[in-house]
Amino acid sequence: MIREGGCLCGAVRFKAEGEPVNVRICHCRNCQKAMGSPFFARALFEQSALTIEGETARYPTSDQLDRVFCPKCGTRLFSWRKAGATRAGVALAAFDDRNAFAPADHMWVTEKMDWVRLDDGLRCYPETAP
Repeated sequence: MIREGGCLCGAVRFKAEGEPVNVRICHCRNCQKAMGSPFFARALFEQSALTIEGETARYPTSDQLDRVFCPKCGTRLFSWRKAGATRAGVALAAFDDRNAFAPADHMWVTEKMDWVRLDDGLRCYPETAP
């Protein structure tokens, strides 16, 4: 199956082929800052399963991760693993079908914002998920 998505202005489009490795919500402080949101809801894909059209920009938020976004409208699209890694997180809200995937768990809940309530029945991990 191929699912498509893109940024707010349409300058960047992507296709994700197959099923994601996992679908999670990350509450770590880096994701909060990078997304400008209380968390980052994403589907993790092999980078080889992603096709991207249009110009993107990157910002390194750690030694292991770049944040990839549209330089025209600023939409945050991917968390791209680097240094030999092979996976990328795709923002769930960037898919054309925003309900294509449902998260299975929350990670880094030790860093979640105090007013966020996790009463959705999903698994919660204090830090990274296994």
